[in-house]
Amino acid sequence: EAPGLSATPIAWDGIGVLVHLSNFTKEVTKQQVADIFSGKTTLWSDVGGPETKILVIDRPRNQNIRDTFESQLGIAGKITGAAKVIGSDEQAVTTVVGTLPPLSAITYLSLSQGLSVVSAGVPVRLLPIDKIEPEGPTVKDGRYPLRRPILFLSKKEAHPLAEAFTKFVLSPAGQQLIAETYIPLKER
Repeated sequence: EAPGLSATPIAWDGIGVLVHLSNFTKEVTKQQVADIFSGKTTLWSDVGGPETKILVIDRPRNQNIRDTFESQLGIAGKITGAAKVIGSDEQAVTTVVGTLPPLSAITYLSLSQGLSVVSAGVPVRLLPIDKIEPEGPTVKDGRYPLRRPILFLSKKEAHPLAEAFTKFVLSPAGQQLIAETYIPLKER
């Protein structure tokens, strides 16, 4: 909540958990993700993966994806101090791909970016959480457990331009544009 501002939900964004393609961990639970990122679980073999240490790649404190990730996992302020902090989604993906051994790194990122790099053939994959695949439909209907709303902020006092833009963003044409990056609220 921000005084003087009104928030209108315009889309969803999932938070994908990304590992190297060679990491054969099939899936994780939401609790296992919390335990990995808080440093309680330090070996992939503890979650059905390879016999190697887990390298946690965190995101900077100034990125709201980190706040949502920590909050939804119940680990606010508890991400392991051993984590390597990487800024952009692109840098996080590059680090997962380039880490030796390649199957050790894990990070989180915007699901749209994760799906994009997977479909582009980058040797990474997104882990299912609680047996739910990280996909647009599962984020939209709330089955995938790591998601955040994308909000359009405007001043609380009505302004015709802001109202017109909000109406456009929520229209089929606006939602089609949003679908290029996020998961639209409405069908196109």
